[in-house]
Amino acid sequence: MADKSTNNIELKVLVDKGSNKVIFIEPENDFVDVLFSFMTIPMGTIIRLARKHSDPVVIGCMNNLYASVENIDEQKFWIPKCKAMLLRPRNAADSHCNLLKLKLDDAMRREYYVCTRGSKFLSFDWPIKCPCPCSSVIDEEKCLRLHPSQLGSVFVKGEIRFTVTDDLQVIPPIASTNSVFTKLGVMDVDATEELTVNIGTVEMFNLLMSSLVSKTPLTETLLKPKQEPKLSSKVINQAIHFESQMFGESTNDEEGKISVKLVVSKSEKMVCYAEAGEDFVSLLFSFLTLPLGFILKNMKDGSLRGCISHLYKTIQDLDGQYMISNHHNEMILDPKLVPGFCYKKSLLGIEETSYYLVNNMLTTDRSLISTEPSQLKVIGKKDDSALGFLKGPAMFVVTDNLVVRPISRILELHILKDLNVPVTDIEDQIVHVGKKEALHLLLSSFLCDSVLTNTFVADLREPKQEQ
Repeated sequence: MADKSTNNIELKVLVDKGSNKVIFIEPENDFVDVLFSFMTIPMGTIIRLARKHSDPVVIGCMNNLYASVENIDEQKFWIPKCKAMLLRPRNAADSHCNLLKLKLDDAMRREYYVCTRGSKFLSFDWPIKCPCPCSSVIDEEKCLRLHPSQLGSVFVKGEIRFTVTDDLQVIPPIASTNSVFTKLGVMDVDATEELTVNIGTVEMFNLLMSSLVSKTPLTETLLKPKQEPKLSSKVINQAIHFESQMFGESTNDEEGKISVKLVVSKSEKMVCYAEAGEDFVSLLFSFLTLPLGFILKNMKDGSLRGCISHLYKTIQDLDGQYMISNHHNEMILDPKLVPGFCYKKSLLGIEETSYYLVNNMLTTDRSLISTEPSQLKVIGKKDDSALGFLKGPAMFVVTDNLVVRPISRILELHILKDLNVPVTDIEDQIVHVGKKEALHLLLSSFLCDSVLTNTFVADLREPKQEQ
């Protein structure tokens, strides 16, 4: 498959001359395909690629989680591959994203292997022994079959001309011209000018990062110097409301939940740090494997300072006729994990991609299968019995902004000193993390810098104001 990452995309841009802002662009569909692919990119990939830019990019506490994985000794993971899975997570839609004209992810093409004896096992690793009685080696490489109508396109059909606004609303061509112009404030044609702009991979990634923090990412990317994006810690306190399970509130049905001990400042009503086992830390680290679209799917309107949620909603509202198939729509709006990246206590409910072998061709698209499909079981070198990425039993210290380190009393004292919290002001609180709490932890880690406090005690303190 040819690498198209060195190509440029030409954009027709309508600009308001007075304010020097983008009103809208009329791109070819190769741009819209890349725009929609934002939803499939894992958070760990976004953090890793953002580090290559001259300006630091801060996405809540995700950067701290990524750095924590880097700094934890490889021996504490089940196998070295587990650490690599977190630092370079796979995109479940990578076979499609490899077809994009601008490929944001620099990951290598994934390979697929099946057993030549006709077993129902698939592996991304080679060589690996087949667990079926044949005891053969899984070594026959297969190509992933794509939808027949995908020729020349990736997610949207090839002959449609969309309008994309500055805040990333994608307007289909059937919309009324008058209503579109009125909505976008195009009242005086003489006050506008048309520009032709060529963008490459760098500009497209800048657009992604700007969409997280700006309501005008096209203007920021195409017309203005790039400024350092930083997600606001103020927003989450206003937009996400969960009931606290602390300070005397009882928790029912604790079975299957993860227990965590929080060390809380009584006077400040904030979490100083947590003492947690490998199951809780694996949950936090798994956030790096999640696609951006999964996070947006679970986020309330208004949570983000940027407009990336506008893009997600506009894809939701698009008529299915504009997408190549329902399968392509699902890849964007309900993205899944690559098999092996999920674990038994993930709590978040995200699914893994299913693979099927049909007429000696591999596919993830059930619509291409006329008979009842037989799902392949994906096997690999990661221990299937593992409950997470880390070996257990093990204990860690987790700060409020999700810096994770092996447990140490000296470290805990340093944290209290840095926070200016006396030992006489702290108390221990036990909380139990289920699906609701896991989801709140995820959204908080994406939006703010006091994740544990926002998740467990935010209702007991005033919202933290943006600096």
